[in-house]
Amino acid sequence: MNRRWRAAGVALAVAVAGIGVAPARADEGQARELLKEMSDYLAAQEVLSFTYDSDIEVVTADLQKLAFASTGTVSLARPDKIRVTRTGGFVDMEMVFDGKHFSVLGKDIDSYTQVELDGTIDDLVDRLRIDYGIAAPGADLLLSDVYDALMDNVTDVKDLGSGVIAGVECNHLAFRTEGVDWEIWIALGDAPYPCRYAVTSKLMALGPQYRIEFRDWKTGAEVAVDDFGFDPGSAIEVDIADLGGIDGVPDLTPEGEDQ
Repeated sequence: MNRRWRAAGVALAVAVAGIGVAPARADEGQARELLKEMSDYLAAQEVLSFTYDSDIEVVTADLQKLAFASTGTVSLARPDKIRVTRTGGFVDMEMVFDGKHFSVLGKDIDSYTQVELDGTIDDLVDRLRIDYGIAAPGADLLLSDVYDALMDNVTDVKDLGSGVIAGVECNHLAFRTEGVDWEIWIALGDAPYPCRYAVTSKLMALGPQYRIEFRDWKTGAEVAVDDFGFDPGSAIEVDIADLGGIDGVPDLTPEGEDQ
C-alpha cells in the first residue's frame, strides 16, 4: 500500500485514541488534483471501450430496498459516436448514436425507436436526461469535461487513500453535494481510468445507491473498430415514449394500484 494509505491509518489510530484532530479535509487539494488527472486522461482518449457491471437500488412503497444488476459494454469515438449495451434480468437493449441519429433497440421486447439528434456525445447526454429521462451507464464519465460535470455543487471533498477493485489499486475519493454523496475509485499509474463509481441519494428514504464498476478498459489501437451502424432487424418501430424498461428496473407497483 502507498504512503497515503499508511498516513490515513495513523490518523484513524489517533482519532480512536481520543486525540483531537482536524476534519478529514487536509487532502482536499490532492483529491481534486487526482479527479482532474482522470478527467484530462479521459478527454484525451479519441476512442475507448469498456465492459461494466452496474447495480441500481430502488425503494418500494413499503420501504423495502431492492437492487437490480445488469452488465454491458460501451464503445465511444469522440466527439459524436457511442454504442451502449445493457443486459439484465429485466432488460436486453442497445443504444447507438452516430452524431445524427439516436437509436434504441429493445431486444427483449422486439421494439426499437430512432430520433434525429445532431451534436456531440455531450449534447446527447444532456438531451437524453432532459427530454427523455434516460441516462447512459456512468454518463457523467463519458463527457468531454468530466471534472466540471462531477464537481458541480460539490460541498465536501475527501481523499480516502487507496483501495483495490478487481485487483487494481486505486485512489479512493469521496464527494458530497446537497442531494447525493458519491465516491470514485481511480486506477493508479499512467492510465488513471475509473474503476468504480457510486452515487448515493440523500433525499430518498434508505439512501438508494447506483454503482457501476468498469473492466476490460481499452483505448486507442486496442479498441475494436466500430462503424456505429444500427440494425433493428425485425423489431417493430415505436415512439421513444413507449419504449419502457430500458433502465433494467421492473414495475414494482403493487397489483391493483395505479402507478
